[in-house]
Amino acid sequence: MKQAHCINKVEENSIAEEMGIEPGDFLLEINGNPIEDVFDYHYLLNDTYVEVLIRKQDGEEWLLEIDKDYEEDLGIGFENGLMDQYRSCTNHCIFCFIDQMPPGMRDTLYFKDDDSRLSFLQGNYVTLTNMKKEDLDRVIHYHLSPINVSVHTTNPKLRCTMLHNRFAGDILEKMQRLYDAGIEMNGQIVLCKGINDGEELERTIRDLSAFLPYLVSLSVVPVGLSKYREGLYPLELFGREDAVEVLDRIERWQDRLYRERGTHFVHASDEWYLLAQRPIPQEDTYDGYPQLENGVGMLRLLDTEVRECLDDLEADDRRIRCTAATGMLAADTIRACCDAVREKYPNVEVQVKSIRNDFFGNQITVAGLVTGTDLLAQLQGQDLGEKLLIPCHMLRSGENVFLDDVTVEEIEKQLNIPVVVVDEKGEDLVHSILNPPSSGKHRRRQIYEQTDCSNCGPA
Repeated sequence: MKQAHCINKVEENSIAEEMGIEPGDFLLEINGNPIEDVFDYHYLLNDTYVEVLIRKQDGEEWLLEIDKDYEEDLGIGFENGLMDQYRSCTNHCIFCFIDQMPPGMRDTLYFKDDDSRLSFLQGNYVTLTNMKKEDLDRVIHYHLSPINVSVHTTNPKLRCTMLHNRFAGDILEKMQRLYDAGIEMNGQIVLCKGINDGEELERTIRDLSAFLPYLVSLSVVPVGLSKYREGLYPLELFGREDAVEVLDRIERWQDRLYRERGTHFVHASDEWYLLAQRPIPQEDTYDGYPQLENGVGMLRLLDTEVRECLDDLEADDRRIRCTAATGMLAADTIRACCDAVREKYPNVEVQVKSIRNDFFGNQITVAGLVTGTDLLAQLQGQDLGEKLLIPCHMLRSGENVFLDDVTVEEIEKQLNIPVVVVDEKGEDLVHSILNPPSSGKHRRRQIYEQTDCSNCGPA
């Protein structure tokens, strides 16, 4: 029986639309080959001539002969982005944030993914513990990159302990295979106080720097600890002196590697600089921002983009009063950005509200974990002006729902104010402040949950 993948979207003016492919049709084969998953799909399409076998909704099969540009997509989407079942995580990491979720939330928030295909598709970080030799062979055969790897430590024994997986100690061997094949990678270290910091961090950076240039970058982020840790591995928060020590160590490596290899390679997430009470580094330190999704350089880039956008605008005397709500981490940077707007538009007033995370615990400071419940509780009854700005990270991808299932419409109704959802770029922050509320967009990057379901089945 042929493997069938249900098509749920056909883009306008695409090859698929021109060929008569419709939502509800099934993709069966490309060039006579069955499609196991998204790896096969992308690899087999990378040609200027392809034969695509489609089963229509009435059961008729069409063999379509297609001339196209190299690597040009057909313009179709599938009910399941992976075109296969998601692979759940087999680790029990001592720092896993999903284990720190409160009970009673939607089921998708408790799903732990560790699927290398999501690394290729969405930039997710994976531990490689789910990858067998055959999986690595496919990545190498298809030359799929970049692969984003959650390393945490290169000490085999310590990695087995941190991931609570006795098979997790072979990370260097797997990365060596990818390196030898020329597969581009990015690395991540979630740092836990007294566990993989200090000399263990030194060892990890030293070991991983040997994979340059194919290991393009390495981020170091502090462990996130919610208030729901009863029965979990005892972890401690980092303090200011700890952050200073971490930054000193990272900056020594940055200086050395920049002299030797022309790249800073290892980067500290923005939290470290705020905790250490040090200024965020200048833009040229970030090597083109390869680790933005890990919060590395996000504040610097936002500030830069806001000021560049303002340089291209003409000042005027428009009058605006509004509120921007964000997490504790980014609040000072958002205030500085809003002050820059006011310098050019003196009648524009933006009050910035930093939302304390009572839902997960006060030590959680990122905007992406602010809930609608906390937003309502801390803004209720206040004069918020004519509109409320919130960052897109607060919402689920493609939807207008917070982590606790509160919707944007509920926020608007209870606070009696239009809500503008601000995209990531600094330009969008500026225009969201200056323009009417209808310019807002509702979306959130998928970070902690995987919502697609598999609907692939035999024909």
